[in-house]
Amino acid sequence: MARWTAADLPDLSGRTVLVTGAGSGIGLVAARELARVGARVTLGVRDVEKGRRAVAGMPGDFDVRHLDVADLRSVRSFAQAWTGPLDILVNNAGVMDVPAARTADGLDVQTATNYTGPFVLTNLLLPYLTDRVVSVTSQLHRRSKLDVDDFDWRARRYRPMKAYQDSKLALVLFSLELQRRLTASGSPVRSVLAHPGIATTSLAAHSSANLVNRFAFLLNDPEHGALPTLYAATQDLPGNAFVGPDGLGGIKGHPAVRRPAKVGLDRSRATALWQATAALTGVGEGAA
Repeated sequence: MARWTAADLPDLSGRTVLVTGAGSGIGLVAARELARVGARVTLGVRDVEKGRRAVAGMPGDFDVRHLDVADLRSVRSFAQAWTGPLDILVNNAGVMDVPAARTADGLDVQTATNYTGPFVLTNLLLPYLTDRVVSVTSQLHRRSKLDVDDFDWRARRYRPMKAYQDSKLALVLFSLELQRRLTASGSPVRSVLAHPGIATTSLAAHSSANLVNRFAFLLNDPEHGALPTLYAATQDLPGNAFVGPDGLGGIKGHPAVRRPAKVGLDRSRATALWQATAALTGVGEGAA
């Protein structure tokens, strides 16, 4: 069977897509390719001027807007300003292995960027969504020991890589519970997951693990790293599908539908995390 590439993307003329964190790396590649096949692509980025420079000269219809997913005021402002249908939401923005810090809302910066902010954004944009939500997770979710009662790192000693792993498992559980709620409400919207394997982007380059600098020849480049996101955003997949590279360990390759860690399919844990997140943020209890 031929391996799926961006050349296999369907025509997306008339469709509207939002990609968060699309000013560079995998998000920018995904935005570029979706626009190339006709989608109107909104880039939700912290630095609007950087985002505009990134897409300058690219063919396609781009709209660059300010969005800092770690700042719930920014998330709410962005969602309140949204009008019209949104076919595809790609929760791509993320940070990895960063020092302990708190946002203006008092949230852990890494957890807020990778999970809490996307949770709030998705819930606020649900009334506009027509097709699907794609949440970009990581194979490192498999190493998580997520404490649902302390997912925002208020009681435990903060450990940067553990917080990253936990935030990516939280996204997997979020997708599971979101799909359950969408199905229960009769909504046609799907929640799906994608992970890039390990890609040579700035996200991992500064990590203490330093995998990019030491083993770049074994990893996906950004072009291939974006393929699971593009596949998850455009192909006919069941709700809560998990798409990642087809190579050994899901580190490198072309997109294929795989399975997340067993804990990522724990419905009671997913429901408990949703309820805890809704209580912390004040958003999501009545969603779907």
